[in-house]
Amino acid sequence: MKIAVTSASGKLGASIVQHLIQDIGKENVIGIARTPARAEHLGVEIRKGDYNNREDFEKALQGIDAVLLVSGMDEPQKRIIQHRNVIEAAKINGVKKIVYTSIVGAETGNAFSPIVQTNRQTEEDVIASGMDYVIGRNGIYIEPDLEYLETYIEDGEIRNCAGEGKCTYTSRQELGYAYSKMLTEEKHNGQTYNLVGEAITQSQLADYINEVYGTKLTFKSVSEEDYLAERQAALGDFIGTIIAGIYQGIKNGANDVPSDFEKAAGSPHTTALQMVKAFKNKS
Repeated sequence: MKIAVTSASGKLGASIVQHLIQDIGKENVIGIARTPARAEHLGVEIRKGDYNNREDFEKALQGIDAVLLVSGMDEPQKRIIQHRNVIEAAKINGVKKIVYTSIVGAETGNAFSPIVQTNRQTEEDVIASGMDYVIGRNGIYIEPDLEYLETYIEDGEIRNCAGEGKCTYTSRQELGYAYSKMLTEEKHNGQTYNLVGEAITQSQLADYINEVYGTKLTFKSVSEEDYLAERQAALGDFIGTIIAGIYQGIKNGANDVPSDFEKAAGSPHTTALQMVKAFKNKS
């Protein structure tokens, strides 16, 4: 069984490739990347694939039995067509199964909702493709908070607009494990899973970071308007709006959803504290 993973040069794609290697052997795993050289370190065959170029994928998916479609990172209005390029190329090549990395979140009501809407449309396209399918709705990655730790320490606080809202954090390591099982086990076909961990507040996140790193961070909640302005000033309008929308969604409960992780992966999701410890040990 030959399985291809798109965006293999990215952190999530790489994690999925690495877990697939363990499960089915590197000779059965194909990585697809817009810039193949950036994925060569994975030690598997790498093929070129740009989401904007359907012909790339018509070539890249030749001889493939199942494909993992990692959601694109472009602006919302471009993503649907980009994803359809992969779906249509898979159909032309007789790919039997497609697994899609979607996302948890509210379809309306916050600045992140347009991203969620495009993911939902691709979910519909995947279901309508005629291939066997599995959809994973990813929770928020915990890694960006930990990669941002120096700034948090400098500021003495975690600052955003999430208030007392809870977030079901996950990690790329956990997701890589789950997606490998979803790709290789037929029992998941036709399912949509929330791939999330336990729900915690931002104050709890600060407490866990303090426990593991010996820091003294506190959580400061600011208004949605102030946080949006801060993020736009720091990151630009597009990315700043998305980040602010994520925390707006957390505040409103959009990320506090039941977990299907154990159904998908066959083992429990690690706790948020364990994920913080694992990140430190890997760093």
